[in-house]
Amino acid sequence: MRILKIQTLRGPNYWSIRRHKLIVMRLDLENIAETPTNEIPGFYEGLVEALPSLEGHFCSPGCRGGFLMRVREGTMMGHVVEHVALELQDLAGMHVGFGRTRETSTSGVYQVVFEYLNEEAGRYAGRAAVRLCQSIVDRGRYPKAELEQDLQDLKDLWRDAALGPSTETLIKEAEKRGIPWMQLGARFLIQLGYGVNQKRVQATMTDNTGILGVELACDKEATKRILANAGIPVPRGTVINFLDDLEEAIEQVGGYPIVIKPLDGNHGRGISINITSREEAEAAYDSARQVSRSIIVERYYTGRDHRVLVVDGKLVAVAERVPANVIGDGKSTIFELIEETNKDPNRGEGHDNVLTKIELDRTSYQLMEKQGRTLNTVLPKGEICYLRATANLSTGGSAVDRTDEIHPENVWLAQRIVKIIGLDIAGIDIVTADISRPLREVDGVIVEVNAAPGFRMHVAPSQGIPRNVGGAVMDMLFPSDKTSRIPILAVTGTNGKTTTTRLLAHIFKQTNKVVGYTTTDGTYIGNYLVEVGDNTGPQSAQLILQDPTVEVAVLESARGGILRSGLAFENANVGIVLNVTSDHLGIGDIDNIEQLAHLKSVIAEAVFPDGYAVLNADDPRVAAMAEKTKANIAYFTMNPDAELVRKHIQQGGVAAVYENGYLSILKGDWTHRIERAENIPLTMGGRAPFMIANALAASLAAFVQNVSIEQIRGGLNTFRASVSQTPGRMNLFNLGNYHALVDYAHNPASYQALGAFVRNWTSGKRIGVIGGPGDRRDEDFIMLGKLAAEIFDSIIVKEDDDTRGRVRGTAADLIVRGIKEVNPNREYETILNETEAVNRALDTAPDNSLVVILPESINRAIKLITARGVVKEEITQQNTNSPIVDSQIGVPSSVVNTVL
Repeated sequence: MRILKIQTLRGPNYWSIRRHKLIVMRLDLENIAETPTNEIPGFYEGLVEALPSLEGHFCSPGCRGGFLMRVREGTMMGHVVEHVALELQDLAGMHVGFGRTRETSTSGVYQVVFEYLNEEAGRYAGRAAVRLCQSIVDRGRYPKAELEQDLQDLKDLWRDAALGPSTETLIKEAEKRGIPWMQLGARFLIQLGYGVNQKRVQATMTDNTGILGVELACDKEATKRILANAGIPVPRGTVINFLDDLEEAIEQVGGYPIVIKPLDGNHGRGISINITSREEAEAAYDSARQVSRSIIVERYYTGRDHRVLVVDGKLVAVAERVPANVIGDGKSTIFELIEETNKDPNRGEGHDNVLTKIELDRTSYQLMEKQGRTLNTVLPKGEICYLRATANLSTGGSAVDRTDEIHPENVWLAQRIVKIIGLDIAGIDIVTADISRPLREVDGVIVEVNAAPGFRMHVAPSQGIPRNVGGAVMDMLFPSDKTSRIPILAVTGTNGKTTTTRLLAHIFKQTNKVVGYTTTDGTYIGNYLVEVGDNTGPQSAQLILQDPTVEVAVLESARGGILRSGLAFENANVGIVLNVTSDHLGIGDIDNIEQLAHLKSVIAEAVFPDGYAVLNADDPRVAAMAEKTKANIAYFTMNPDAELVRKHIQQGGVAAVYENGYLSILKGDWTHRIERAENIPLTMGGRAPFMIANALAASLAAFVQNVSIEQIRGGLNTFRASVSQTPGRMNLFNLGNYHALVDYAHNPASYQALGAFVRNWTSGKRIGVIGGPGDRRDEDFIMLGKLAAEIFDSIIVKEDDDTRGRVRGTAADLIVRGIKEVNPNREYETILNETEAVNRALDTAPDNSLVVILPESINRAIKLITARGVVKEEITQQNTNSPIVDSQIGVPSSVVNTVL
């Protein structure tokens, strides 16, 4: 077996709308491609021996053990790899269950799809599953040591990827509330929400957290001073920087017992408590000095350690923290008790579980010595041996919820303290004998105030009620009247995506909102280009969704990005599907138009139930997507008498229709006429039907997002097929004696759409400079030739610079073959180099002719045109039969743009 490719999906995708985290592995079964598992000697037995837990896998016929039944009766190896990859992750603590295996059009090659929780672990599991199955095929077994190593590696990957218990708490609460989130890739930042409505968190600090409050909380002595000045009980203490000052400091705080801790410490590092001698004090000083240059010496106050959590000025949780300890059973040594305690499944390494395993250090042995015990001491039944001086969970401590017990005065005090320090989220450490009584009555003190306090002790206390502290944070960041999202409008289809995306973004600009949009030629925010390139995948969409200035996102979503990674967002407010025609077939295992339609339908299916899927009623494959989405449906059509649309309107639906020369919105009994098509620059005087369809789709999408008819009209009237607004989409240039048209048509449907306009050019010869991307099928090139023969009077056949693996000249030969099949007498010549082909057409164009250039490089084609002197870019309007020209603008090489 050989893995040909592994892809990681992260959003709604071709395989599943609900399950976003999927690995897609293209697997060549090679010499066992035709061999089912029941014909491989010993395979079933070897698989069960290696992974007996596969018995728990349900598969056809849908019962426990169903998968192994399939293996015994005979199934293909790709199916087995899928289940093994899932099981390996499950055994490593990542509980996943979704998978699919499908044979491709290439015999013996399968797409193996399975769920993951961590990307690296998922990809590892896929490779490990192939190794395991191949080993059983070759040797009848998979060595136990190799399986154990696989599982350990997977566990390590899972642990290393953990975000931390506090961050996980916030993410789970966000997901529960439907708040989108993403990692930002720097300083452990997490973004909650999209665009202008986003919030950012780092652990339990938020973008509401003030730097002054954090700085003050990190300076323990300054905190104590400002609280003392406010009349709040704090420990008597001082700060020293040298060992020589230790004795004087001890006298200053009132003598032993004392506490010594680093000024800048956290998580209990370097803290020693209940120090009663000079020798202990010096050792404690050395320990604290490893953490901080400045050392705090404080009076030791007896009592229990409590953490009080305050969020947005309100107390939300209280936990009593108990230092790491073991309880005697009358027969086990302290060492044995520690070992047994650490076997608790709730205990893990660091912060990766509810509790942390107990680990001993120097202070542990000193503490045991104080208690007159060693690791070999057998503790009497019921006696407690403390192993840590501090009660931090990160050192093996435990927590008991006391939220319902805290005295109202102490609640008031905690909330006041947080206001004094200036934090939105704070953890207050209180030492008191009884949290249910006011601190002043029991000599309780405020020990510290912590910025970015841990949530673990409150979310999963060892005893008591778990508290939804994540909910309190979400309430603060996203109160009921504030959304976490921005409108997302996603556009897909075979042709017209970029024009529709740009037009829709332009319409939304009429609302004075900042629009971020992605297209095949770049990523834009407002009026500015952020990134050049074919930016129709999830990475570019994320750039828009992460930007804190964006108020509306309009995202062109091409097939390639959906196949490679899935969508960048879980749900859209509007999903627009323009059309589905034969293009890119045979690429990415999308081999027929039905599969392509299923891929495009991801956009419609990913729309919120209260959103709208805007569908082309004139394309049966697109119209059928209405059955697959839970969203509201809005149709657009060039046929005002379309039965589907008529019934839809009668049932209360909404549609955009081209009727009586107008672009109109129909809803119920109302017809909202937007504008005559001939007045809309994009439609080139109403002579480009495919542009009218694009305008209908964009207008309808804006309308269902509550953009007014006046604003839609304003957008349509100020948007044109020009280099500045739609580069490479019907860009028409006047070169004096003749005209040139640049368009990115590159598939049969776009050739047909272009032809509807070119045929209207009756003033002179129609010349086409044509080609197509090299990764298309042979029949696609032949069809381009056939269509070109029907559209143009003269043809120059060229090829792209990048032939995409095809032998140079073969694509052109296929196009010529198509030309000859339609019209053997059609005038043509082959010039493979695109620059030479364009220059040839421009140099030989007769007067009044139209040179139509369908280039690989739009920029290069435009530069070749504009290099010819005074060139004017044109559009058509109203009922004129020839282009008109208006004022010059700042386009390179004196390109002139018409302004209506």
